[in-house]
Amino acid sequence: MKKEKTTFGLKVEFSREKDGRWIADVPALPGVTVYGRTRKKALASAELLALRVIADRMANGETVPRVH
Repeated sequence: MKKEKTTFGLKVEFSREKDGRWIADVPALPGVTVYGRTRKKALASAELLALRVIADRMANGETVPRVH
């Protein structure tokens, strides 16, 4: 079951593993998929990784997703 949230204008999708871990994925940023023991921790990790990926892309002159 996928749930969604928006962070920094980007959609974050959540799902849960059978062992209870949460997965947070930012579809607009390929590779930004993280695990967390709780949904809140997965979201925090996804936000951190998303910001790092966006900063890296900007530093290298690459495109970044538009945020709403």
